[in-house]
Amino acid sequence: MADFPTRVRADRSRVRTGVVWDVLRSVLERTGGPGDAGDRPLDVLDAGGGTGGFAVPLAERGHNVTVVDPSPDALAALERRVAEAGVADRVSAVQGDAAGLLEVVSPGSVDLVLCHGVLEHVDDAASAVAAVAGCLRPGGTLSLLVANRNAAVLSRAIAGHFTEARQALSDPAGRWGDRDPMPRRFSDAELEQLLTEAGLVVGSVHGVRVFADLVPGALIDGEPGAVDALLALESAAAEHPAFRAVATQIHVLATRG
Repeated sequence: MADFPTRVRADRSRVRTGVVWDVLRSVLERTGGPGDAGDRPLDVLDAGGGTGGFAVPLAERGHNVTVVDPSPDALAALERRVAEAGVADRVSAVQGDAAGLLEVVSPGSVDLVLCHGVLEHVDDAASAVAAVAGCLRPGGTLSLLVANRNAAVLSRAIAGHFTEARQALSDPAGRWGDRDPMPRRFSDAELEQLLTEAGLVVGSVHGVRVFADLVPGALIDGEPGAVDALLALESAAAEHPAFRAVATQIHVLATRG
């Protein structure tokens, strides 16, 4: 049995990514793949995929994943991880950034692109989304996960930093001040415009971590069944516009026509 700190880390990871995995599973079932309605593995691009939190589980399902990341340290850790998981033949590691994806990935060559936690850090979000869209085959799907501006306003206000909350509300990049570690946050409307201008059709929109970042960890870590109950609540609230509006992250699925 895993020790307590290891279990806590695993539980918190499940809470952070549970809604995203629920959505991705529906995409994989719809588009096919090993063991599904389709009969071929999907070609997946994980832009900014780092150490393989999504790439390795997808490879374990039989899909072929290319991870493009600017960090050589992250890619080295990814290679160790895929070797340990026994999926080195299905995961490729390539050093590069979002704006230059088409320099390392063939245009129109992948079925699914993951772009999670990337747009916040690029210099030109529109160029990055255009590059991502260019990698997709017709009918391919983009899974986009970004920081939500509204959540920063709410969290700063709850913490009693009212001036910073107001700054985050009015700042074009959704930042609450010079000490804000997040370079940029987005609204639903900004994301829809970016995706539409890149020729993508916006599908479902979900809120990720609606409650998880507001609930004290001590109320979750030591209470039997609390993690599963929180995951169920997050899943139930993810598509409700009122709750999605204050989630820490916004998750969008979009397709290339």
